[in-house]
Amino acid sequence: VQLQASGGGLVQPGGSLRLSCAASGSSGSINYMGWYRQAPGNQRELVASILKNGYTNYADSVKGRVTISRDNAKHTVYLQMNSLKPEDTAVYYCTVNTPWRAYWGQGTQVTVSS
Repeated sequence: VQLQASGGGLVQPGGSLRLSCAASGSSGSINYMGWYRQAPGNQRELVASILKNGYTNYADSVKGRVTISRDNAKHTVYLQMNSLKPEDTAVYYCTVNTPWRAYWGQGTQVTVSS
């Protein structure tokens, strides 16, 4: 499985961004899809995740501001981020799980700054 993430960039506080991550290869067996982030000096942390049945999970720090969704036909997961804060600045990584292993994308930088 190969993952291609896109949609990062520079945005002002209060702004919005939408990240996308498309899976290719043996993507039909994917159940779990998620987004993690890592800021300089910090550990990688979960932002949000979604199962194939639509069950979602969010970090407390992003609840109410972030929505994760997926298109199973396109094997793509999305992360809509609103009301962005400077503390959301990080490299965002998408990840997917098959029954055999986890896969990680290359990361996309999100910078929230005025």
